[in-house]
Amino acid sequence: MRDKTDIKKMNLPASFIKQTSLLMGEEEYKKLDEALNQEAPVSIRLNKAKISSERYDFSFCGEFVPWCMDGHYLDRRLTFTFDPLFHAGCYYVQEASSMFVEQIIRKYVTEPSVMLDLCAAPGGKSTHARSVLPVGSLLVANEVIRNRSQILAENLIKWGYPDVVVTNNDPTDFASLESFFDVILADVPCSGEGMFRKDPASVQEWSPENVDICYQRQRRIINDIWKSLKPGGILIYSTCTYNTKEDEENIAWIRHEYEAESLSVDVLPEWNLTSNLMNEEFPVYRFLPHKTKGEGFFLAALRKPFDAEEEKYTIPRKKTDKKGKKEKMPEVPSQAKEWLSAPDKYFFEVCGSNVIAFAKEHADKLTALRTSLRIVHAGITIGELRGKDFFPDHSLAMSSELNRSAFFAVEVTYEQAIAYLRKEAISLDETTPRGYILLLYKGIPIGFVKNIGNRANNLYPQEWRIRSGYLPEEIRCLFL
Repeated sequence: MRDKTDIKKMNLPASFIKQTSLLMGEEEYKKLDEALNQEAPVSIRLNKAKISSERYDFSFCGEFVPWCMDGHYLDRRLTFTFDPLFHAGCYYVQEASSMFVEQIIRKYVTEPSVMLDLCAAPGGKSTHARSVLPVGSLLVANEVIRNRSQILAENLIKWGYPDVVVTNNDPTDFASLESFFDVILADVPCSGEGMFRKDPASVQEWSPENVDICYQRQRRIINDIWKSLKPGGILIYSTCTYNTKEDEENIAWIRHEYEAESLSVDVLPEWNLTSNLMNEEFPVYRFLPHKTKGEGFFLAALRKPFDAEEEKYTIPRKKTDKKGKKEKMPEVPSQAKEWLSAPDKYFFEVCGSNVIAFAKEHADKLTALRTSLRIVHAGITIGELRGKDFFPDHSLAMSSELNRSAFFAVEVTYEQAIAYLRKEAISLDETTPRGYILLLYKGIPIGFVKNIGNRANNLYPQEWRIRSGYLPEEIRCLFL
């Protein structure tokens, strides 16, 4: 941790100070200002689908995040880039306040559902939602900016859940998917007041004019996706800002414009959450850094009326050729099914040079999504066809559905793991058989190599590699 004397006092815009002082009161604002000039807490969320308390010692963690079952504050920041288990999807570095989304999902999403995370990159809320959604659910995680959608796909692949689709679309593109989603999480782009402490650049970008632009954009986004929500469906609206224009006033607008019902969850007094700052009756949940251990965050949940007009989406037919016959699909290699632990749950298909597996129960939904959206990733990418060879894909190594017994596995040292994650050459014991080898670090899969005898070809994705060529003097990992 840095010494407090090393932290330079934040120079906040005068208009922000005036606006927020009027909103909270002078005394409350002074406490907020003091908190913003302290170091932000660091928190992570564990992936219990990959690591469990029975096998691993969690004593490295500090106190629990009270509103998240798998959330922990860290006593000090880890060297995340140089932790193989971070790259293996064993945990996600996520801001603690935003983990409150879990409370809404656990209370109101009790049956298998189709959920959209509309503004999802880099993936904190998406990986979290995927962990707490009921078994049998499908998550669609969307990001409008193309390069950020690739980062989103990377993080969800590493998280390892198979029932996920990653898309790269504008909110308007969802208009044709009427009454498609049971839950929509709209963590809308905002003025970022709650991120001042973590992102000093956001201070320079803030202005009253930008707040006005943001709240109007947020309303357009909600209007664009409202028809995609089923009657009786849940909208989770969140921002990382303090002002009421982007928060309470937008919730009041949604309630009035769409006759939406506000939903509440039980919170404990010791969480120190702040309620509605407009003195309205509808419930909202606000995190303020001087009261809760986390960054600024706002959340409200609403239900679409059950009697709202519903137009169900019609699943399009599969493509046919000019003679009316169904388009013939390339043959899927037999190994593809052998590499999954429960292949009967999935259908397999060739997409370009890749073979993917997707849950049969969601096949019609994938067809619908493909007709309207740009798909970045769907299900599990099993492998890649290269001529006569079929290479296992990194998505398979990360997946909870991997059949480990299909591959010879080798436990590697920390040094070997870091070399692998840098996409460097790996030397294996001479007794290691030739072929595709699954590398494990502390019992967790980190990826594949192809052992050809005198060397092992590194199959780690080039674009995901650790680019830094040095190691810090002090390595602080999850379980070193």
